[in-house]
Amino acid sequence: MRRLFPVTYETAADKGYEGQEVREGPVGREWTLDELADAYAYPPEAERAAWLRANMVSTLDGAAQHDGRSQPISCPTDMRIFGTLRGLADVVVVGAETVRLEGYRPARAREAFTARRAAAGQGPAPAIAVISASLDLDFGLPLFTQPLVPTYLITGAGAPPDRLAAARAAGAEVLVAGEGATVDPDRAVRALADRGLRRLLTEGGPRMLGQFVAARVLDELCLTVSPMLTAGDAQRIAGGSTLAVPERFELASLLEEDGFLFTRYRRSRHSAE
Repeated sequence: MRRLFPVTYETAADKGYEGQEVREGPVGREWTLDELADAYAYPPEAERAAWLRANMVSTLDGAAQHDGRSQPISCPTDMRIFGTLRGLADVVVVGAETVRLEGYRPARAREAFTARRAAAGQGPAPAIAVISASLDLDFGLPLFTQPLVPTYLITGAGAPPDRLAAARAAGAEVLVAGEGATVDPDRAVRALADRGLRRLLTEGGPRMLGQFVAARVLDELCLTVSPMLTAGDAQRIAGGSTLAVPERFELASLLEEDGFLFTRYRRSRHSAE
């Protein structure tokens, strides 16, 4: 693994997020989880307000999946970063379709992040929050029956009453963040932040990420660019409505290993103004 940006050797005073020193990572060997955690630490802003980070992978030709799954275009380091981002988050936000397709399980406590999470006032593992309008989910899954910390369900006020009852009976904490059958992305983020879950991570899928992008509530994108081509008509990392004016993001860091690029972008200050 090597760091391509920021160039910390020549510019030792460079910083990543404001007030946060960038530490030069090891070159030519696998980074430890602690080193990855330093590289992907949430910014100071997340201590005061919600910070929504997305983690996705894409091929060179823009495919976010192959045969409906992201694993074939990923790599071991990408999966280690995936685990690191989870280890830093208060809550992982996913869409119902992703839960159904990829068989989501509860996040587990990992010893490598125990001290770091305790120092940040976090629980042993991130909560999972599932966004679903219909609540068409199997509440017998371990995600609902065996979570280390409570699983959240975010839905609209018009969700089917029988499914709401089933969700609560399964032990899920239901948050209403929208009118009718829809979920408002901004309200969903604020509902989680109101419960002290400010370090948010969304892992997909593309439809839900597109909704966060369209609502302009995404603060950061961690995108792995896979050195692969798939052709076909696979989904992009974000779908759905198109922004009238594209939103600008700035490169915060760039790592490379075996041709894979591990990028981190944050919303441009100019976009936020």
